[in-house]
Amino acid sequence: MTRRTVTHQYPDVQPELPPRSRGVIALLEENCTVCMLCARECPDWCIYIDSHKETLPAVEPNARARTRNVLDRFAIDFSLCMYCGICIEVCPFDALFWSPEFEYSETDILDLTHERERLRDWMWTVPAPPALDPLAEEAKEVGAARKAADKAAAAEAAAAAAEAADKPDPEATS
Repeated sequence: MTRRTVTHQYPDVQPELPPRSRGVIALLEENCTVCMLCARECPDWCIYIDSHKETLPAVEPNARARTRNVLDRFAIDFSLCMYCGICIEVCPFDALFWSPEFEYSETDILDLTHERERLRDWMWTVPAPPALDPLAEEAKEVGAARKAADKAAAAEAAAAAAEAADKPDPEATS
């Protein structure tokens, strides 16, 4: 109340967005396994996914061929989307992210269905996640993995020491 208000002229002056602001949903195609969880959990049914199965030949003899899903179409209809973020939260492979991009208006409502190419372009505007708190408690999974790695390294060192003790010293015999 003690300062004068300032109006920023939007097209000429870009707004300063808060960090991690929600604008539009971006897609990282490499992480998408076509599990369809995002489409099933979407309350608006605005995510459209098409895929097909591809058979990969066996790598080793006597092994069976593998099948995997291949993404054909991933589209989000932003005229239906209510930006709740459920699709981003349920994605187990981190294929969907919030992008701060907000300038995607269209003159026709039918053009608000954006395909995977446009969603991929928005992926590069996603900011990096904030740094971890150095004083935070270590995650249980990380601690368990570290203990297992330390135990394996100790066992390996003990085996190497036992092997070195069993070998005769070539300098001592000469």
